Amino acid sequence: MNKRKDQLLAIDRLLTIMDELREQCPWDRMQTFESLRHLTIEETYELGDAILDRNLKEIKNELGDLLLHIAFYAKLGSEEKAFDIGDVATSISEKLIYRHPHIYGDLKVENEKDVKRNWEALKLKEGKKSVLEGVPKGLPALVKAQRIQDKVAGVGFDWEKPEQVWEKVEEELNEFQSEVKKGSQKDMEAEFGDVLFSMINYARFLKINPDTALERTNQKFTKRFTYLEAKAKEIGKSLQEMSLAEMDVYWEEAKQQ
Repeated sequence: MNKRKDQLLAIDRLLTIMDELREQCPWDRMQTFESLRHLTIEETYELGDAILDRNLKEIKNELGDLLLHIAFYAKLGSEEKAFDIGDVATSISEKLIYRHPHIYGDLKVENEKDVKRNWEALKLKEGKKSVLEGVPKGLPALVKAQRIQDKVAGVGFDWEKPEQVWEKVEEELNEFQSEVKKGSQKDMEAEFGDVLFSMINYARFLKINPDTALERTNQKFTKRFTYLEAKAKEIGKSLQEMSLAEMDVYWEEAKQQ
């Protein structure tokens, strides 16, 4: 109980500071929902980076930044007499209870798939016309594809086995290659999109997060290329002056690091 009391006191302190900043700081007084939006998105990506690095200290710090934004939005909402931090907490608590009848009601579930399927069914009962309504339009395309596939799988629109999904990947690859040979830029783009969509679906069946996998590859490539640049500088050459064979030597060295 003492730990919970300390946690509540810490939240109360944050809300008090938020009130003081809103009254006394020129920058904080100028902020609106709209002006904070891009900062919130940036903070979310910074949290994502910390999670990929498994840096628990930075995860804590970035969560603090996001918590500040939540407190800020709640403060703005209270100034407009629309909602406050209590309303925000109450809303999510009631939603969680409603959407977990297997915990707070008498519904029986067997596994995670049952939970997700029931979750989507309850959202439709809340008035949503489509299970895809909950996918934000502004999501990056790769993440959006992943969420779309999760959503439709939650209502049973899904393949049965990974092998079926891989057959679809191969089918889309063949169709893409066919369009490459024809040379239509528009049709190549369409088929390439289908290849990516099917690969993301296959990753889901293999329990691989495609966005995380791609970002780890981005980081790996960046680290190796930076090593190559450093080695080129050591021998007094620019990359433009080096042959591919020379660069490949240092690239292989980078892979061993």
